[in-house]
Amino acid sequence: MKLLQDILYRARIKQVTGSTNVAVESVEFDSRKVGPFALFIAVRGTVADGHDFINAAVERGAVAVVCEEMPDRLKEGVTYVKVGDSREATGYIADAFYDHPSRELKLVGITGTNGKTTCATMLYGLFKLLGQKVGLISTVENRIHNTPVPATHTTPDSVGLNKLLREMVEAGCKYCFMEVSSHALHQHRVTGIEFAGAVFTNLSHDHLDYHKTFNAYIAAKKMLFDNLSAEAFALVNLDDKHGETMLQNCRAAKQQTYALKSMADYRARILENHFHGLQLHLDESDFYTRLVGRFNAYNILAVYASAILLGGKKLDVLTALSEINPVEGRFQYVRSAENVTAVVDYAHTPDALRNVLKTIGEIRTRNEEVITVVGCGGDRDKTKRPEMARLACKYSDRVILTSDNPRTEDPEAIIEDMRKGVEPQDFRKTNAIVNRAEAIRMACSIANPGDIILVAGKGHEKYQEINGERKPFDDMAILKESLKPLNI
Repeated sequence: MKLLQDILYRARIKQVTGSTNVAVESVEFDSRKVGPFALFIAVRGTVADGHDFINAAVERGAVAVVCEEMPDRLKEGVTYVKVGDSREATGYIADAFYDHPSRELKLVGITGTNGKTTCATMLYGLFKLLGQKVGLISTVENRIHNTPVPATHTTPDSVGLNKLLREMVEAGCKYCFMEVSSHALHQHRVTGIEFAGAVFTNLSHDHLDYHKTFNAYIAAKKMLFDNLSAEAFALVNLDDKHGETMLQNCRAAKQQTYALKSMADYRARILENHFHGLQLHLDESDFYTRLVGRFNAYNILAVYASAILLGGKKLDVLTALSEINPVEGRFQYVRSAENVTAVVDYAHTPDALRNVLKTIGEIRTRNEEVITVVGCGGDRDKTKRPEMARLACKYSDRVILTSDNPRTEDPEAIIEDMRKGVEPQDFRKTNAIVNRAEAIRMACSIANPGDIILVAGKGHEKYQEINGERKPFDDMAILKESLKPLNI
């Protein structure tokens, strides 16, 4: 329980009606979750406006309301607080309500188009191997050391996030590694959070359905670095042209870079790259990892550099890092008894798909075919659909266009959008099968010994979202059924 006056001090208050000397037992922005002695924050969403539910929240027992516009009818005994931005205020209020949990952790945020999940999950695993109690906040799952916590968004809302961080502190966690999405930054979900460090992986075409322009997307990512304190570290990929942009006006005293090609603070060189893993020359040491591909060499560099910046010792970090397994759904592969290799990857952006297919191209012998199964999500950025198909055709011998998560869109219409990126010379090698399971089975049926199948777009997801309903679906399970017996 907190006094309202003690959790409002950074909320940029414009007007108060009523007393702030009232006890608050919970903070909610969903009126359905409001109970006695709650503070309700009216947030304008993309679907609903919390201001429409202020009276409902008060009827449920809210003793205080934070809003951008005062309601016409004020209930006696309830405190109403007007602020300039309810989303921003929610971040500061939640941080104060849960006693500033991020200040008690070494919290590292990872942002970028691709690699966030892999880097966050690897850092979590690495620090566990180093004997630390650690938290993880990622697309795949959240963890309070060894205890899994369901993940519904890449980055939780600010109330849920601060609650989770407080639980980590109470469980004895000293570190937490967290994916920070552009949506979360733009929507102030991490406002009020204090990061010990921030990592930038890369930036490419994604989420323009939300941000509208690429410059707005860049600006959203940059917010993570703009809000770092002088005591934090900032680590960026110097081989990405937007890496140095992230450091502009950044107050972090430690500003470091990593790269495979550029002259950076942390560098690596690929010695070997095959399906069994990577051999790297990293920080003057030869290093082997079970992760595959050039894009994972960047992820390993980011993880290694972050660990060193957090005080890790080189030999300890490299030893533990060599024991880390690939993240589920990120270049996860199986091989059949007939020597067909099938790869499942979350690649759902043009850049990610290009990286995975180029990695396969670097590994293949050219005596086999690459068969790619790929779709695009519904109700999301439509402009990337033709490019996804074009890239699949460019780097594959056979392509099957299919459904991803069509959501509320017609999957055939999504596939037609993708077809616009297929060049005339590639028509003959391209098929379309709306049913994703059937598309995967077809890829398996046409594969010959030695061939490589890539199933892209869903990765770790164990569902397919169709017309608002999530139905059980697992790319890897379909592959295993189709390719058995497997030599796993």
